[in-house]
This record gives sequence, structure tokens and C-alpha cells, in this order.
Amino acid sequence: MEIYEKLTPIFREVFDDDELTPSPSMAARDVVGWDSLAHIRLILSVEEAFQIAFTAAEVSAMQNVGDFARLIATRLAGSDAGAGAVSAR
Repeated sequence: MEIYEKLTPIFREVFDDDELTPSPSMAARDVVGWDSLAHIRLILSVEEAFQIAFTAAEVSAMQNVGDFARLIATRLAGSDAGAGAVSAR
């Protein structure tokens, strides 16, 4: 499954918005309700869904959803040799 396809239902659940579709340039300032608590919920939900973990430094370095997707792809590639086909687009 493509990363954004898996991220979309997570974003919709965390931000309680059935129309929300994450894109690479999307940032917290673009989403109503994306505050520090929602950010933590988002990170934890993504970690659970993808069975990966992020460091605090990685989380604080993310500037937008594109950064997030690239980090997910990197984690997946590192944890599964067959994950090279995973796309962050």
C-alpha cells in the first residue's frame, strides 16, 4: 500500500475530518486542530499503523507531511528489505 493511502485514514481520524487528504506540502498550519496534542496522537497513530518508531529529534525536524512520508519510507526500508517499492508520493 502506498504511504499516502495509508496516511489518509489516519489523518482523517486524528483530525476528525472525513475530507482531509494529506499532501507533501501540507503542514500543521494548514489543518484546523493540528495542535501539539493532535501532533502526538498523529505520531503515535502512524507508528502503530506502520509498526515503526520515530525519535524525538526526527519528529521535531519534520516540517511537513512530505518529510513525514519520507521518514516513514526510510523506516520501512530499514525494517524490511522488500519495502524498497514503498512510495512516498
